[in-house]
Amino acid sequence: MAVSDNLERPGPIPAAAGIGLRGPYHAEFISDSPEAAWLEAHSENFFAPGSIALTALERIRENYPVSLHGVGLSIGSADPIARDHLENLAELVERVQPGLVSEHLCWGSVGGYHLNDLLPLPYTEEALAHMVERIGQVQDRLGRKILIENVSSYMEFRNSTIPEWEFLASVAASSGCGILLDVNNIFVSARNHGFDPLEYLDAIPADKIEEIHLAGHSEQLFDDHSVLVDTHNAPVCAEVWTLYETLLSRIGPRPTLIEWDSELPPLTVLLEEAGKAQKLMDRAHELAA
Repeated sequence: MAVSDNLERPGPIPAAAGIGLRGPYHAEFISDSPEAAWLEAHSENFFAPGSIALTALERIRENYPVSLHGVGLSIGSADPIARDHLENLAELVERVQPGLVSEHLCWGSVGGYHLNDLLPLPYTEEALAHMVERIGQVQDRLGRKILIENVSSYMEFRNSTIPEWEFLASVAASSGCGILLDVNNIFVSARNHGFDPLEYLDAIPADKIEEIHLAGHSEQLFDDHSVLVDTHNAPVCAEVWTLYETLLSRIGPRPTLIEWDSELPPLTVLLEEAGKAQKLMDRAHELAA
């Protein structure tokens, strides 16, 4: 798949607030060029050559820095990495030349069957070595470093022997990947499993964090037990904003994305959420100066 000769390449992803690029917003970005520091697109939505979605992404890419965020590669699965999926991703990366490419610390397929979820790994030495080897396969094929994102979880494996935050830090140290730190996912999992989210933040090396995600979640009851679910259908809550501000005070500004994937609001709402993140980044920068 050849790269368009006339496709301009905005610079790398800035340490500023961006938003997730979803289909209903494509036309507005093409026609009105709203102010946004950068955009993040789900890789799998743009695999089809010549599709309307890919054509829109290329037009948008002319004016905005773009990152690619994958949700279907299932790096942590025991199944072999799907070569067709990886090849599609490599072709898209070559075509779009994104500032960042990210995947998840998870699995989502087994025995050739794919699940519509990002499922946590058992945090063991065996799983750590497996994840490092798999990230190496992906980075070798893409010819670039990728970022790995922590996921939210609702159950834990009894045989886990490593705290999640130490596991994530070890994956990055051993594989050479960067970290996409999702603050909402930390908050959700901390509430569900009873750990201190600040301990998680403290354990992640600042120089490995290359992107941050913020999102909304919902609370659901299961057998009279309250569980937070990472639904991406609401504004960022006050507690997550506080955690984000704490993180910024420790590591400084990083590219920060507002994720909103269901019950999509008007684009102006996402841009307002990004504005809140930008104000916190600006304040952190001023305090560090």
